[in-house]
Amino acid sequence: MMDGSLDAEKIAAYFKGKSILVTGATGFLGKILVEKILRVQPDVRKIYLLVRAIDADCAKQRVEAEVTDAELFCLLREKHVKGGFELFVDEKIVPLAGDVIFENMGLDAPMLEELAKEVDIIVNAAATTNFYERYDVALDVNVMGVKYLCQFAKNCANLKMLLHVSTAFAAGDREGLIMEKPFKKGETLKEGTYLDIDAELRLVGDVKKELLQDGAGSVDHDRTERKAMKELGLQRSRHFGWSNTYVFTKAMGEMLLSQLHGAIPVVILRPSIIASIFRDPLPGWMQGTRTIDTIIIGYAKQNLSCFLADLELTMDVIPGDMVANAMMAAMVAHSGEEGAEVMYHTTSSLRNPAPYGVLYESGRRHFYENPRLGKDGRVIPTKEMHFFKTIASFHLYMLVKYKLPLEILHLVNLLLCGLFSQLYEDLNRKYKFVVHLVDVYGPFAFFRGCFDDMNLERLRLTMAATSPEDDLFNFDPKTIDWNEYFYKIHIPGILKYVLK
Repeated sequence: MMDGSLDAEKIAAYFKGKSILVTGATGFLGKILVEKILRVQPDVRKIYLLVRAIDADCAKQRVEAEVTDAELFCLLREKHVKGGFELFVDEKIVPLAGDVIFENMGLDAPMLEELAKEVDIIVNAAATTNFYERYDVALDVNVMGVKYLCQFAKNCANLKMLLHVSTAFAAGDREGLIMEKPFKKGETLKEGTYLDIDAELRLVGDVKKELLQDGAGSVDHDRTERKAMKELGLQRSRHFGWSNTYVFTKAMGEMLLSQLHGAIPVVILRPSIIASIFRDPLPGWMQGTRTIDTIIIGYAKQNLSCFLADLELTMDVIPGDMVANAMMAAMVAHSGEEGAEVMYHTTSSLRNPAPYGVLYESGRRHFYENPRLGKDGRVIPTKEMHFFKTIASFHLYMLVKYKLPLEILHLVNLLLCGLFSQLYEDLNRKYKFVVHLVDVYGPFAFFRGCFDDMNLERLRLTMAATSPEDDLFNFDPKTIDWNEYFYKIHIPGILKYVLK
């Protein structure tokens, strides 16, 4: 930890003249971080953005379309008027066509050599966040990507920090207080098991080889392999005690980083559910949907009559700008600490818990006061939503309301020689899909853990608050009034930026 206190001036000054490599910059958090650095420190040397693209021109086009053209960059555009924004971005941002799933990130030797000389900081925000991802894909991105970045980092002459973004839910479906504690090699969440990452990689290779042999020449091979890889991911996750492929492979990525980083200073940041921007640069801005937003989207569209949640349980959420602020403060605090490995939970459940009920009531209040209009201009009445507090109660509801009628339809279909075969197959497929979603996301909806954030609190305590500018890097969840945040910022943000 750096000596003395941190303030906005010190944090911004740290990035002056620095070159930063960022993976995952097209994602929600990556964009927020890039914008913040450019805004608070225009004298940053370079920000290299690694994006999937076939060549440099495509990488540049993708960065423009998916990063710098975003509404998020509104304050920077105002600051650099009359074409100055494009010139500023061209000077500071270097798009790189590559991918973390490849050794050397898929970059050629001259570019690797340049990066190794120039880069001061590496931020790994690349991830596949699909709970039901193919196991091979999740291992490539969330595990091997970490390995290849770590290998590259060891060749960087001036590297001062590697910051890796994980997820708080990598800790597993635990109850009680969950500490900011890195995983040990081979550690699992199920007693009597040992996690060998190399063995998991070999298993994937063996399964794919068997599938290829069994389905050689089959037109359905790709579909069969995709399904098999998805099911294998869930199977292996649950074998070791995790609920889904995403959190399982993120935990593996943490383990691998702990083993490989050596003398490189490492910060592992574990955010919980990252929600819309709280303050700057654009309150309410967000990208994509979170599990919790299903309630709001269902309300807005009036196509969701029930939802799986206990309104009394805490949903651990943290605004995206607070996560980016914590990232920048942590980079400064641990820069150059040889061999350091520090973990931070950027979470809210301990300091300022927000129950699901707060989100629900904020949604009800918003839509009753701001009713939606149909295509005919008439007000669409807002219906109440029913919540299931247990997975068992939801399954019972699905059985009575959908499964039994389906079985009756199946019987009628048999009696009428297949007259309703297509209808039955379509409805049955939809039913199975919903049941599958509950199986995958159910444990997440009823999460009962509470994330300790003592390490982050210590970092917060080093933050001086002597001037209004020091609030520029606020990451204290206690400063959030959740009722006001959801009602005035987050829900309008969903309607404006997600449900366009």
